[in-house]
Amino acid sequence: MVREDGKRNFALREEDGSEPSEFSGNMPRQAALKAARTLEPAPSEEEAERVTLRLREKGTKKIHEYEGWAWKDSAPEVDDADDDFWLNDLNDITKANVSKQGIEYIDDE
Repeated sequence: MVREDGKRNFALREEDGSEPSEFSGNMPRQAALKAARTLEPAPSEEEAERVTLRLREKGTKKIHEYEGWAWKDSAPEVDDADDDFWLNDLNDITKANVSKQGIEYIDDE
Protein backbone atom coordinates (compact mmCIF):
# COMPACT_ATOMS: atom_id res chain seq x y z
CA MET A 1 0.00 0.00 0.00
CA VAL A 2 1.22 3.47 -0.81
CA ARG A 3 1.84 5.88 2.08
CA GLU A 4 0.93 9.56 1.98
CA ASP A 5 4.51 10.43 1.00
CA GLY A 6 4.33 8.07 -2.00
CA LYS A 7 6.59 5.39 -0.51
CA ARG A 8 5.66 1.73 -0.22
CA ASN A 9 6.63 -0.69 2.54
CA PHE A 10 8.29 -4.04 1.83
CA ALA A 11 8.90 -6.84 4.32
CA LEU A 12 12.04 -8.95 3.91
CA ARG A 13 10.69 -12.50 3.79
CA GLU A 14 12.77 -15.40 5.13
CA GLU A 15 12.66 -19.02 3.95
CA ASP A 16 10.34 -19.98 6.84
CA GLY A 17 7.86 -17.22 5.92
CA SER A 18 8.83 -14.89 8.77
CA GLU A 19 9.33 -11.19 8.02
CA PRO A 20 11.93 -9.81 10.47
CA SER A 21 12.75 -6.56 8.65
CA GLU A 22 10.89 -3.87 6.77
CA PHE A 23 12.22 -1.45 4.17
CA SER A 24 10.51 1.40 2.35
CA GLY A 25 10.97 2.98 -1.04
CA ASN A 26 9.15 4.51 -3.98
CA MET A 27 9.94 1.39 -6.02
CA PRO A 28 10.71 -2.20 -4.98
CA ARG A 29 14.31 -1.87 -6.22
CA GLN A 30 14.94 1.01 -3.82
CA ALA A 31 13.82 -1.14 -0.87
CA ALA A 32 15.88 -4.07 -2.20
CA LEU A 33 19.03 -1.90 -2.31
CA LYS A 34 18.45 -0.93 1.31
CA ALA A 35 18.03 -4.59 2.23
CA ALA A 36 21.21 -5.53 0.33
CA ARG A 37 23.22 -2.97 2.30
CA THR A 38 22.45 -4.94 5.46
CA LEU A 39 24.30 -7.99 4.07
CA GLU A 40 27.83 -8.82 5.20
CA PRO A 41 30.03 -6.82 2.78
CA ALA A 42 32.81 -8.52 0.81
CA PRO A 43 36.21 -6.87 0.20
CA SER A 44 35.26 -6.19 -3.45
CA GLU A 45 32.22 -6.43 -5.74
CA GLU A 46 33.74 -9.37 -7.61
CA GLU A 47 34.14 -11.35 -4.36
CA ALA A 48 30.67 -10.52 -3.03
CA GLU A 49 28.34 -13.44 -2.34
CA ARG A 50 25.04 -13.21 -4.21
CA VAL A 51 22.03 -13.68 -1.91
CA THR A 52 18.36 -14.03 -2.78
CA LEU A 53 16.24 -11.24 -1.29
CA ARG A 54 12.49 -11.75 -1.22
CA LEU A 55 10.48 -8.60 -0.44
CA ARG A 56 6.73 -8.82 0.11
CA GLU A 57 4.93 -5.60 -0.69
CA LYS A 58 2.82 -4.79 2.38
CA GLY A 59 -0.91 -4.91 1.71
CA THR A 60 -0.48 -7.18 -1.32
CA LYS A 61 0.35 -10.80 -2.09
CA LYS A 62 3.29 -9.82 -4.32
CA ILE A 63 6.81 -10.93 -3.53
CA HIS A 64 9.57 -9.17 -5.46
CA GLU A 65 12.62 -11.41 -5.76
CA TYR A 66 16.09 -9.93 -6.19
CA GLU A 67 19.64 -11.20 -6.21
CA GLY A 68 21.61 -8.86 -3.96
CA TRP A 69 25.23 -8.39 -2.95
CA ALA A 70 27.28 -5.92 -0.90
CA TRP A 71 30.93 -4.90 -0.76
CA LYS A 72 33.26 -2.41 0.90
CA ASP A 73 34.58 0.49 -1.13
CA SER A 74 36.66 3.57 -0.45
CA ALA A 75 34.76 6.64 0.64
CA PRO A 76 34.65 9.37 -2.03
CA GLU A 77 37.05 12.28 -1.79
CA VAL A 78 35.48 15.34 -0.19
CA ASP A 79 36.43 18.69 -1.73
CA ASP A 80 34.51 20.94 0.63
CA ALA A 81 34.47 19.72 4.22
CA ASP A 82 31.36 21.80 4.97
CA ASP A 83 29.23 19.96 2.39
CA ASP A 84 29.99 16.39 3.48
CA PHE A 85 31.42 16.73 6.97
CA TRP A 86 30.17 13.27 7.95
CA LEU A 87 32.39 11.62 5.29
CA ASN A 88 35.62 13.02 6.75
CA ASP A 89 35.96 10.23 9.33
CA LEU A 90 35.07 7.38 6.96
CA ASN A 91 37.66 5.30 5.16
CA ASP A 92 35.33 2.65 3.79
CA ILE A 93 31.65 2.59 2.93
CA THR A 94 29.31 -0.27 2.09
CA LYS A 95 27.92 -0.37 -1.44
CA ALA A 96 25.26 -2.73 -2.72
CA ASN A 97 23.61 -3.80 -5.95
CA VAL A 98 20.57 -5.89 -6.85
CA SER A 99 19.26 -7.69 -9.90
CA LYS A 100 15.53 -8.41 -10.27
CA GLN A 101 14.74 -12.10 -10.65
CA GLY A 102 10.95 -11.83 -10.88
CA ILE A 103 7.65 -11.46 -9.06
CA GLU A 104 5.84 -14.23 -7.23
CA TYR A 105 2.31 -14.24 -5.83
CA ILE A 106 1.62 -15.98 -2.51
CA ASP A 107 -1.49 -17.99 -1.72
CA ASP A 108 -3.73 -17.18 1.20
CA GLU A 109 -1.95 -18.19 4.37
